[in-house]
Amino acid sequence: MNSKSIFEVIRIQKEEDFSASRTIRKTVFVDEQMVPAENEFDEYETESVHVLVRLNGKPVGTGRIRPKDGVMKCERVCVLKEARMHGVGKTVMKALEEIALEKGYRKTMLHAQTHALPFYRKLGYVQTSDVFYEEGIPHVSMEKNL
Repeated sequence: MNSKSIFEVIRIQKEEDFSASRTIRKTVFVDEQMVPAENEFDEYETESVHVLVRLNGKPVGTGRIRPKDGVMKCERVCVLKEARMHGVGKTVMKALEEIALEKGYRKTMLHAQTHALPFYRKLGYVQTSDVFYEEGIPHVSMEKNL
């Protein structure tokens, strides 16, 4: 990646973009982290707003957001290995937070894998729980006032 890298953020509506998002999620969560595919793709797919980030035209990051208990919950945020550390994750999160604001929400929450705590802290998220496990992976709850 260089200074001429171009990010494109898409709110997913087309099947080809959903397919790209699912491929990224499968690569990161199912293949890399060994999450069972039947647990990665769930009943919240249709009620969530999904985003896809392309870097120089290539789909490299994705995430989704949905209302939950009076806040918007960010979920399934992931970036392909080769695109990490280049601002893609931050771009995904910014897009999800913008959606929350547009829908009138002033707070977001998420379940962060513990290895990603520094990333989310830099974005202003605050830990609100002790460590718990989802799919055998340690997580904590985090929140951010928008």
